[in-house]
Amino acid sequence: MTPTSRTVPDDVAAYLDAAPEPWAELLRDVLGTLAAAMPDGYELGMHWGMPTWVVPLARFPRTYNGKPLAYVSVGAQKNHVSVYLMGVYSVPEEVEAFREAWRAGTGRVDMGKSCLRLRKPADVDHELLARTVAGMSVERFLETYERVQAR
Repeated sequence: MTPTSRTVPDDVAAYLDAAPEPWAELLRDVLGTLAAAMPDGYELGMHWGMPTWVVPLARFPRTYNGKPLAYVSVGAQKNHVSVYLMGVYSVPEEVEAFREAWRAGTGRVDMGKSCLRLRKPADVDHELLARTVAGMSVERFLETYERVQAR
């Protein structure tokens, strides 16, 4: 679903079914990689209008906005698929290491603060995505979140 869509599906399967071409296949591919690598404790659901793995409120209710703490989100935008890597974003030295590793694997990186933009399957370094996502347990993510919030 693009930001201009009027209705956003309320479950991941419906989101994928409604995803526009050419992004549907890329979305499924990236979601599959992320799902296979996701550490225990994160839950996949629809948050912020896109499939998102979160730390459930039952596990950590003290978020700044009262909503589950987002770890990774994936969404179809008008011109690309976005992968939001909040775990990477929360550790500045990991952001640069991730950028360098991605560039080494694919030849280029199109990334904002936490948003990796993918335009075609060749843009995806599945191994690095999997390793990155698998590398941050819920416990470590929460420790990082609390450290950042304490600043």
